Parts: sequence; structure tokens; C-alpha cells
Amino acid sequence: MAKLPVIVSFGGMNAAGRSSSHHAYKRMVHEALGETAMINTWTDLANRMNIDISQGLNVDTIEKLKQGTLIRRINEGSHYNPDKVFYQRRTALKNGNGFQFTAKKSELPENPPENWNIKDIDNGQVSVEVSSDLDILVPGSYKSTVSSAGLLPSGFNPGSLYHSKHHPRGLQMTVYGASDAVNSLGISWETALQHVRPDQISVYAGSAISQMDDSGLAGLYQNPMKGNRISTKMMALTLPEMPADFINSYIINSVGTTGSNIGACATSLYNLRQGINDIQSGRSRIVIVGASEAPIVPEIIEGFAVMGALANDEQLRKLDNAMVVDNRRACRPFSTNAGFTMAESCQFMILMDDELALELGANIHGAVADVFVNADANKKSISAPGVGNYITVAKSAALARHLLGEQGVQRSFVQAHGTGTPQNRVTESHILNEVAQAFGITNWPVAAIKSYVGHSLGPAGLDQVVASLGVWNDGYIPGIKTIDQIADDVHTSHLDIMMEHKAVGLKGEDMLASIINSKGFGGNNASALILSPQQTQNMLQAKHGHKKMTNYHKLNEAVVEAVAAYDQVAISGSESVIYQFGQSVMDDKDVTLSDKSVQLSQFKNTIEFEFDNDYSEYL
Repeated sequence: MAKLPVIVSFGGMNAAGRSSSHHAYKRMVHEALGETAMINTWTDLANRMNIDISQGLNVDTIEKLKQGTLIRRINEGSHYNPDKVFYQRRTALKNGNGFQFTAKKSELPENPPENWNIKDIDNGQVSVEVSSDLDILVPGSYKSTVSSAGLLPSGFNPGSLYHSKHHPRGLQMTVYGASDAVNSLGISWETALQHVRPDQISVYAGSAISQMDDSGLAGLYQNPMKGNRISTKMMALTLPEMPADFINSYIINSVGTTGSNIGACATSLYNLRQGINDIQSGRSRIVIVGASEAPIVPEIIEGFAVMGALANDEQLRKLDNAMVVDNRRACRPFSTNAGFTMAESCQFMILMDDELALELGANIHGAVADVFVNADANKKSISAPGVGNYITVAKSAALARHLLGEQGVQRSFVQAHGTGTPQNRVTESHILNEVAQAFGITNWPVAAIKSYVGHSLGPAGLDQVVASLGVWNDGYIPGIKTIDQIADDVHTSHLDIMMEHKAVGLKGEDMLASIINSKGFGGNNASALILSPQQTQNMLQAKHGHKKMTNYHKLNEAVVEAVAAYDQVAISGSESVIYQFGQSVMDDKDVTLSDKSVQLSQFKNTIEFEFDNDYSEYL
């Protein structure tokens, strides 16, 4: 019998704030929650953003917190000035008599051009005579056509929380987000390790486009062209699976299964699929899945902009018939729109098999019933949507009906990919509408949270999962607040594409499941079926019985208290990330090897050589 993958913790940061304890979700639906329910979230944001609230929260402070979160104008302080993006233009200086200049000898090329006549002057200076035209690169700047992005809260710097020198921003975010997930478990990692073999842990995490800033791939490629050296760390830290490597080596001390399954905008759901497969098969009992992406760099913005994929400033002004661009409303899913809005995010989730979750009293935030992945087959454009997403969404709905029944599938909602592009609004709405009609769903609620946090590429699917978990904590499906109409070409006969927050009962009890949808460049489609906490517990009760569930609830009381205590520490701004560089390092002296097992000095439990499938029928 397959084991049920239970979501026991999650953490991270996106443009709405800290994910754990549902703070990012609450920022998105704050209008529905009221002032009292938002105090902790506003305080948490203030301490992330270094805003002084020693005199208490007031209207002006809260407005400042709002303006410094969600999609907004790209900030020069944390990223770059979109009005003055650095570049170099190639220029040919022409002079029939040649050129003469002086420079430091150490600054000249190792192999100067043949038409340079170099003479020493003094103090390391040389005179250079060039006998013909001179090709040079002239530094300058240009104004980007795109100035909107989903940025982490203003003033928040994940690298300031640990010794992060030379770490690309995406890896700094990994350390923060994965630490947040582990700290939000409510059970010490050491305690969890006592209950499993060290090879029964899996980590699947990465990024869709690698680490792209000056400490990563940008530095690797650009430094020689800017007169700088390539550092010893750039090549290794650039690798797209490096978030998983950082988690294993510096956060949880893991020798278990690891890797990253990259699938463009579906990357985090691909990793989630890898993780739940390990749990369902019994290969792993604890899994960390996630992604971290820091793509707000000029080259990535420009790369997507020249494709026509991003909503640029001119298009947004035309949509609003305005002189000034409304950066806050750059992403407009299922409405008249112009393109998607790039974002940065780090999201990580911890899952356990159902038996271990009950044994430890872990929080049950829901369960992942399955993740379906299908490609698009032959297509004219590699970046265009295709047929594969019909399959993934339909499979998810079919599984929901199988688990929940005909009435139960009516009590589900969709977290749409919802990028805000003209093509997506047509294609995804048609997919969802056709599936709803096929399964007799008359008014399927559809959310699109990229309207708040933008499109974070690799982590985007988990941005959506975390928002769904929030629905089952506070009872509102986020509406698409950046739009005032549904576009005429959007298919809506069986859909409820919400422009306002939708109340779905206390703790979201009206909803039993959520379908998370991702459509990635290249034909990478993934849809996940997430079950509500109550539905998960009902299924566990059916499997394990009343006595075991009663014992679980007693154990869970201490876990709930521990999570609340961590949340209060984080809210106050006193949180610390986990970064165990150089600690508990093992070498050959720490390995005891036999023909039946491996024992490592840092772990209580032995790795036994046991195989579920011995292929005996082939022997």
C-alpha cells in the first residue's frame, strides 16, 4: 500500500513576505482578515524590512509596509535602476594618423595587438602608440522597457543573516527559506533523525535558470569582459541544483537522496513529484522539496522582454490610457493584459510519510495526493503552450473525484498558473473550463496569485501551494485584485475567476482540495492535487484508527506550541538561520562498512542493505 505524503512544514520568502505561519498568504488577503488578525503579519514584515515600529503600528507605517511588498517598481537599492541599466557599446575610433595614450603597464592585455607600439615611461606607466583604428568598449546605460517585478520585501537582505560572502542571491535565499521550513517544523531536526535511517531522507531543490547575479553565472561570463577576474566559487555555485546541495551540506547534514528536476516554470512541482514518489514507494520517510530563484537582473529581464513575454511599461500605460505606469498592477491574469511579471522567491516544503508524521505528532497542513507531469508533443514554438496541460489538469480532477467522490470534487479550487499573458488567459482558461465541464463542475473557483507576487519561475508552483495552505488556515481564496474585468476571450462558462477574495468557510472547510497548475516554457506541464488538512486527517483516521489519531493529537500539542514560539521569535526580528558550515564534517574515519550495512559516526541509525525488489523472478 502506498504511503500518503503529508505536508508537515513549509517556509520561505516571496514578494508577500515570510511563508511560514501563513504570513505571505495573509498579506495577500489582508482586506478580508481585519486589523487584529494582521498585527503579527505587519510586525513580521516591519522587522524583515527594518522599519521602526517601537512606537507601535499606525496607518502610515502599514501603508509603507504595503508599498514595500508585492509587485512594484524595481528598486535601485536592492537590485538596479531600470532607468540606467549598465552596458557597453562597441565603438571604432578612426584616425588616419593613429592614436597615442598612456596607461599602467599592469592594465594592458597580456597579449597586446600587433599594431600597438609600447614604450616604458616610469613608475609602471607606459606609452602606447596605435598605428591604425582602435576598437573600444564605451560604458554607458540604457532605459529598460520593463520596470516592474515581484521583489522580496524592501529592505530585506537574506545574506545579512549569516556569513554569506560570495554567495549568489538565490543561494542566500535558499539558506533563509530552507531554515524557515526546518525551524517551522516544531520538531528538532535531530529528533526527526532518530526515527529514520540517514538514507531515508530526500532533498529535491533547485532553480529553473541557475544563479544569475554577479556572484554566479553573470560574474562567470561578464567579469573577463569588465576587466575583473573569475572567482574560485562562481562555477560551482552557479549550478542549478545548488539549492539542494546547500541544504544537504549546511542545513540538515544529509547523506540521503538528492537532486533537482528542472522543468522551467514547473520546476518546484517537478521536485515535489520526485519527493512524493520517494515517500509513496517507501524509499524515503522525510523529504524536503523546493526552489529558489533570483532572476531580477538586467540580462534576464532583457532576455524575456525581447521575446515579448514581459509586460513592459509602454504596454501597461496603453492599457490604462495613462502617462505613468502602474507597476503595482503589472500582472493581470485573465484580463486585458500584456505579459507576465518576473519575480524572486524561495519556497521549501517538508513532507513525511503518514506513519512518521503521526509518530512524531507533526503538524498536518495537508497532503499531496499526486503530481502529474506531461509534455506538449510536437509544437511550432518551443515557448508556446500545448496539449500536455489538458492531461495534467484532467488527471488531477480525476484523482480528486476518485478520492473525494462526485460531490467532493465540487469542493475543490484551482490555483492557476495565471501568468498575465494574453496567450495564457486564453489557453489556460480553456483547459480549466473544459476539464470542469467534463467532470460536471459548474462554478470552479480559480485563483491566480501571480497578480500579487509575480512569476518566480522555479518556485512558482510552491508559491501557489503555500497560498492554498493559507486558505485552510484563514478561510479565503485570494481574488485577483489587479483586474477590473475578465477579458472577452477568456473561457468562463464553468469557472469562477474571482476578482474579490472568496470566503470558503471556517478554516476553509468548504474546500477539500486544491489543484495547483504550472505551465512551463518548452512544454513542461505539471498539476498537483493538494488535499486539505481536514480531508487528510479523515483519511488517516480511516487508515490508522481512532486510538492512533487520539495519541497523535496529544503529541501534536507540543509541536503546535514549538511552532508558535518560533513564529514569535521570527516576528520580533530575532530569528537566526541555520548555516552549519564546517560543522560535524565526516571523513573516512567516520565510516564503518560491512557487507550488510554502513554506519556513519554522525548518525544513530545504520544504513542497512535492504532491497524492496530483488528481481527474484528474473533469477
